[in-house]
Amino acid sequence: MSTQTNRTFIALGGNVGDVETTIMEAIFAIDGLPQTSVRSQSSLYRTHAWGRTDQPDFINAVAELNTRLAPRILLDKLLEIEERFGRVRSEGEKWGPRELDLDLLLVGDEALDEPGLHLPHPRMHERAFVLVPLAEIAPSLYIPGRGTVAELLAAVDASGVVALP
Repeated sequence: MSTQTNRTFIALGGNVGDVETTIMEAIFAIDGLPQTSVRSQSSLYRTHAWGRTDQPDFINAVAELNTRLAPRILLDKLLEIEERFGRVRSEGEKWGPRELDLDLLLVGDEALDEPGLHLPHPRMHERAFVLVPLAEIAPSLYIPGRGTVAELLAAVDASGVVALP
């Protein structure tokens, strides 16, 4: 564990079951992790499924954390939370339906490229369903090597990302 507190961002999403409740409960579970607290969270957004479009729309959000957990330990804890909410990861299955998906986007200014852990998240700059909620809570956040969230959001089509009431 680190002695330094890192400003960390995670994406939350799902499209199976009562996703709105699942995301809120997942945020409480994340806030309960050791040496971790949720600083802020975005609104919830409905997004059309992509990759595999033969499934229900997704609901997505982003949360900002302060944590002293090392990135690998935090990722392992996030995967445990996914499992607790019923997530089953299948080999070879990408972009399929899921109860809960937690993606580690940024941990401070860490740059990592390890099996299963890439920071910053390698595709976050292309994904409106990540950038729209991230821009709500941290528009001036700089994504190393890419630019600010606001700049990145201006470069993608975000028309399919709709805030829930």
